Amino acid sequence: MNPTSPLALAKAARSAFRILATTDSASREKALMTIASEIEKRSATILAANQLDVAEGTKNGLSSAFIDRLLLTEERLGWITTDLRRVASLPDPVGEIFDSQVMSNGLKVRKQRVPLGVLAVIYEARPNVTIDAAGLALKSGNAVILRGSSETLNSNRALVDVIHNGLAAAGLPEGAVQFVDSPSRELVFELLKLHDHIDMVIPRGGSALHTYCRENSLIPVITGGIGICHLFVDASANLEKALPVIRNAKIQRPSVCNALDTVLVHSSIAKEFIPNLVELLTKDGVTFRVDPKAAACLPSPLPVSVEPAGENDFDTEWLSLILGIKVVDNLNEAIDHIAVHSTAHSDGILTEDANNARIFVSLVDSAAVYVNASTRFTDGSQLGLGAEVAISTQRLHARGPMALRELTTYKWVIEGDYHARP
Repeated sequence: MNPTSPLALAKAARSAFRILATTDSASREKALMTIASEIEKRSATILAANQLDVAEGTKNGLSSAFIDRLLLTEERLGWITTDLRRVASLPDPVGEIFDSQVMSNGLKVRKQRVPLGVLAVIYEARPNVTIDAAGLALKSGNAVILRGSSETLNSNRALVDVIHNGLAAAGLPEGAVQFVDSPSRELVFELLKLHDHIDMVIPRGGSALHTYCRENSLIPVITGGIGICHLFVDASANLEKALPVIRNAKIQRPSVCNALDTVLVHSSIAKEFIPNLVELLTKDGVTFRVDPKAAACLPSPLPVSVEPAGENDFDTEWLSLILGIKVVDNLNEAIDHIAVHSTAHSDGILTEDANNARIFVSLVDSAAVYVNASTRFTDGSQLGLGAEVAISTQRLHARGPMALRELTTYKWVIEGDYHARP
């Protein structure tokens, strides 16, 4: 058997998982701390490998948004190691006991949290996912198979090498983190069929990747990470405070899934608010796709940064400095628009009306729903989870940032005194 085949990697990961099951929380915490230190020691090597990917991507005509997603810098490596150490210091969910009870016949019953097992994480562009996924998997007692995209192959090789060094130094099996060191799509197809060895597939990338995994996998798939995100500016909103929130949601890092794509504006404030919003964000290089009612609130001819929205513009995850603007007549119309066009990732309302906020939270069925805050907070680190391996937008098992607890399941433990069922 080819030692780098998906089957060989999966079998090695399963063997390492059995070893991880015997380790304590302190050992896994030590491994993460060691990996963080190794990243710092070898940052020059990692950044040099990443520059090879950036140069190749630029040569191949990748968009600036895509290049930004694959880029590593000293600052971004600092964020990665900070998050990794934060994950290491979080309470270990493995072994947590809950829902304990003693039955009338004396049986002691409890649920006990356990790792999911072997995870396969398939992701595009972002090399930081290599560390986030490995760190969260190890901390929660899981083994993981990593398959990044061809555009980040050099970066991921360098990062996985650092992970393996850290595992060895901490006395944990290097096989707990496996890496598909090939861009071949055929290997992904093979990976998705290994239901006897892999317990969950987590794709992190565009809609094509998610569709491919759903259609071809024999393993449960957690989907998410595609964000067409909205903010609704209610009639009662504080318009002065709303502007910087929208600006943050759009430009703080426009190439990520929780960046803002569409602003919905109540018709009663549209003529006042939309010109101010366009003026503010144009200075940041934002361009706009506006519906006819929003266009009517702007000078004629339209500013050069503004153009009428196309047929599919409100169904587009921009991942760049483009923002849709639409005028709605009431709260229900805003909620209806989100229901049709959102990907159930992150959507919010800016309002001073507590009842409108309550209705919005109740009726908007997204993984993260905001009241008077930027959508950019849908992030494991920002929400106190240390990091996340993906943002789940489905209903089963987990929603929102998938961190330590979301990478576990539970078993029933029943203790008796030689009980037999009558």
